[in-house]
Amino acid sequence: MGVLDGRVALITGAGQGVGRGIARALAFEGARVALAGRTAQKVEDTAAQIRAEGGDAHAFTCDVIDPEQIEKLVGDVVEHFGSLSILVNNAQTTVHGQLLDLAEQDYLRGMESGPLATWRLMRACHPHMQGNDGAIVNLGSAAGVRWNPTGYGGYAAAKEAIRVLTRTAACEWAADGIRVNAILPLATSPSLEHWERINPEEAREYIATIPLGRMGDTEKDIGPAVVFLCSENSRYITGHSLPVDGGQVLMR
Repeated sequence: MGVLDGRVALITGAGQGVGRGIARALAFEGARVALAGRTAQKVEDTAAQIRAEGGDAHAFTCDVIDPEQIEKLVGDVVEHFGSLSILVNNAQTTVHGQLLDLAEQDYLRGMESGPLATWRLMRACHPHMQGNDGAIVNLGSAAGVRWNPTGYGGYAAAKEAIRVLTRTAACEWAADGIRVNAILPLATSPSLEHWERINPEEAREYIATIPLGRMGDTEKDIGPAVVFLCSENSRYITGHSLPVDGGQVLMR
């Protein structure tokens, strides 16, 4: 028996990295998982792996920047599984560069794939989660709370907007029986590995600030935190931002 038996979860950006680890962790605890991503092969491969391990998973192709694709995604998930009670907003285009160098189109893409997509997905899922023990977990980032976000301002702005939406939805939808929380994860992923390759010295210095002394594992470290926030064990927690980062961030 898993703590999420009978629940249906939609995870965006589930074909790789943190999204994939979260999807596997949710499935391990009994959730039936809808895996959404832009690249069909990646989400299909993840779904096949989960099914091979005894889980219930189905892949859906969706670019979260497109509002029509979001509406279709949610409708298709409910049609396939019959219900929807968990949403994990993980998909996000990363935006790096100092403010004077950052192209406006790149900044806008970060906002469209981050807070705008998060808002659209939450709204689309709300009718299905209302009165259904709904749980939403959005992904923030330590970039939004670090003392000096130089070079990451566009990305940090998008992630902080997501945290504001999280808190707002938690307050507005509590009466609807929907809990909304955010995590600030730090784990090995393709995007982080790319950052380590192009900024090796900065990466070494950053990892040295992690009290636990290592990067997290997407499935074994990040996934269980999301499982907790979606389960009955966290039924009195909403509107919270939880760093899952080995102690690197101090939230105030």
